[in-house]
Amino acid sequence: SEYTNQAYNNKNAYLSFALRDSEDVAYIARAVEVKSSLDVIYTHHSELLYECLDVDKSHQSSFLEDSEGCVKSMFLSDCRNCQNCIGGVNLRAKSNIFFGEALSKGEFEVKMKDFNTGSYRTQETLIQKLSELKQKAIHKAVRQTNCSKCVGDRLRNAKNCFNVFDGFELENVRHSSWVFTSKETSDVYGMGGSEFIYESIGIEDVNNIKFCNVTDASNNVQYTDLCFSSSNLFGCIGLRGKDYCILNKKYSKAEYEALVPRILAHMNDMPYIDVKERIFKYGEFFPAELSPFAYNETIAQENLPLSKEEAIHQGYAWKDPDVRNLNITKKPGDLADNIEEADEAILQEVIGCSHEGECNEQCTRVFKLTPSELQFYTRMKLPLPRFCPNCRHYQRLKKRNPLKLWHRQCVCVPAGALAKEGVYRNTVVHPHHKEGRCPNEFETSYAPNRPEIVYCEQCYQAEVV
Repeated sequence: SEYTNQAYNNKNAYLSFALRDSEDVAYIARAVEVKSSLDVIYTHHSELLYECLDVDKSHQSSFLEDSEGCVKSMFLSDCRNCQNCIGGVNLRAKSNIFFGEALSKGEFEVKMKDFNTGSYRTQETLIQKLSELKQKAIHKAVRQTNCSKCVGDRLRNAKNCFNVFDGFELENVRHSSWVFTSKETSDVYGMGGSEFIYESIGIEDVNNIKFCNVTDASNNVQYTDLCFSSSNLFGCIGLRGKDYCILNKKYSKAEYEALVPRILAHMNDMPYIDVKERIFKYGEFFPAELSPFAYNETIAQENLPLSKEEAIHQGYAWKDPDVRNLNITKKPGDLADNIEEADEAILQEVIGCSHEGECNEQCTRVFKLTPSELQFYTRMKLPLPRFCPNCRHYQRLKKRNPLKLWHRQCVCVPAGALAKEGVYRNTVVHPHHKEGRCPNEFETSYAPNRPEIVYCEQCYQAEVV
């Protein structure tokens, strides 16, 4: 598994990050138990997927968003338990659907014979059609499954959580993202199997941890980086199987317990002050200026994108692209439109990215195809990509809502009336508001100025389920 990070128990994974128990994958991120797939994020327990995000338990499908249990389907958004469906939003237990047209099994098979999934031009047309369908469909204000007293988005099996995103099996968690099987936690990112955690990143199977980075299987530690299977550490780096250490020096239990309070007092009396004159006393995570990475080298760009000028103004480092002699041998516009026209000669080509580096997406400007990648496109009857892996990753992320909440009211109006400037008409009466606009209010990741039609849980369930 080459070029992977935060990766566990994988086989044949290539250029993928934050994944576990996956096999034969490339260009995927934040995934669990994914096999034989390319270009997916936030996807779990699935196989043979391409260009998917927020998908679970699906098979042999492409261009799925917020969907579960879909098989041999394409261009779906917020669909459940669908098979042989092409183009749809809010479908439930459907089969043989083609962009709103219900077909018999035989009619669908005939339709698919003339449907050229291997054409890039066709693919671009259908991506646009799905986008248009989404604008006309209703959207659930929050995506929560089996949750109680939670404020956040994309949560499953959670209780008493506030301002939390992308988490499952949680209890009493606040201000966090990408967390699972944890409780009694606040202000963390990338964490699992832990409790009593504060201000930490990339940790797993820990207890009573504060201000730590990539620290696993440990307890009672503060201000550590890359420490494992340890306990009672303060300000340590790269330790394994150690206890009662301060700045990587071993102390007795009594010495450790006497020294740590003195260090905390000293941190408050003489705090660290960064170049922007921000004060860091005890209780703050490491200052960003101590990071070994520039702002645009980190995943901060995924959720809080900044320009070079903005990042430098806020005191962050910025890395300009390396000067490279890029010998492009194949321009993206010169690639074969249909996968059937491509052969193994394309593996020798240096393909130019359509963005040509003129974007804020860590564009590599060129890319090459791997043999397994070409085999995948051929097997799935998908056209060759025109963008580098980084740009494809960021384009997928743009389809997700931000890690931010707005207070809004449901836009649903009574049956027969048109909601949201005449775009959608309810199909049934909603008992909780037979007259007038729905009174329900909520916290949602859909900003008020966005075009989507946002319904509360009650109105959404009345229309879709």
